[in-house]
Amino acid sequence: MRYFFTFLYCLSFPLLFAQDKPTNSYFDLNQFKGNIAVHNTDILHLIKGHPEGFIFSWNKKTFGNEAWEQRYGYPDYGVSFAYQNLKNDILGTNYSLYAHYNFYFLKRNVMLRIGQGLGYTTNPYDKYDNPKNNAFGTALLSSTYVMLNYKRERIFERFGVQAGLSLIHYSNANVKAPNTSVNTIALNVGVTYNMDAEDSEYIYNITKEKFTEPIKFNMVFRSGINESDVVGSGQFPFYIVSAYADKRLSHKSAIQFGADVFFSKFLEELIYYKSVSFPEEDISGDEDWKRVGLFVGHELFINKSSIVTQFGYYVYYPYDFEGQTYLRIGLKRYFGEKWFGALTLKSHGAKAEAVEFGVGIRL
Repeated sequence: MRYFFTFLYCLSFPLLFAQDKPTNSYFDLNQFKGNIAVHNTDILHLIKGHPEGFIFSWNKKTFGNEAWEQRYGYPDYGVSFAYQNLKNDILGTNYSLYAHYNFYFLKRNVMLRIGQGLGYTTNPYDKYDNPKNNAFGTALLSSTYVMLNYKRERIFERFGVQAGLSLIHYSNANVKAPNTSVNTIALNVGVTYNMDAEDSEYIYNITKEKFTEPIKFNMVFRSGINESDVVGSGQFPFYIVSAYADKRLSHKSAIQFGADVFFSKFLEELIYYKSVSFPEEDISGDEDWKRVGLFVGHELFINKSSIVTQFGYYVYYPYDFEGQTYLRIGLKRYFGEKWFGALTLKSHGAKAEAVEFGVGIRL
């Protein structure tokens, strides 16, 4: 109940400055409570209770003024703030800020929200003060949340309700060890408040013409820092050069095929460490730390942004690290017709290797 009054208090500020011009926006507040998923047995000692918290969001509605809004069924976009008590002093408390999209189904009664952002944890791993926290090696985290809700707006004047399931993920993607991450699966219930007395009218004026485009070639350079799972082994830069071709299948989708060349300095350090510390593993220390992979992928275009998913296989793999297949998922943002920036996560299954910051060109 205290979250409901907090919600009303936050609403009082924009209401003071409300104008006659429609804002086409609304707020929602969701309280949640759930469980930490046991995706890794190494975090069993950290699961002590049922995490709870709230997510407060501002949402901007779309009504079809641009073609992409109509193609995606008039989604919302906005920002969210989340507070989560992990019910364990070792894990501490998490605060996070996201950018999100809301997509609608079943006559707009079902909402799927996908949010990506940054989190802050109050009690990360510390060699002396908090050695048991093997989930978060840094205070600053990457965070993703997914919310699937049944939603009804304007049940009582401008107020509505929504309820459903949420998944909240926190990880630093091996920027610094340790990093086993935490996933919370929760039930949520919330209220919505529309800033306008009535919604605008939906526009539908696009035609269903077939979209065609020739094959395009892409070059991407990615970089960042990361660390192996050996705590205290040090953070090192990595560099990735990628080349691929893509073919647009529609306004929304494209398929990709290409190659990556990985220069991962943390792997060079790990090979040396293993050769010295674990002679029984028969590692000479001279193994090549570079890798080459081939991948297939898909790109989902949403306005000037897109969601990228890729599945890769190392064809040059001199040192065995986390298996010979890899995944990449993330966001791209286009600046004009050719240039783009990218923020992606590379992993081996559920095991993250690195957060990649990239810049590329599509020719």
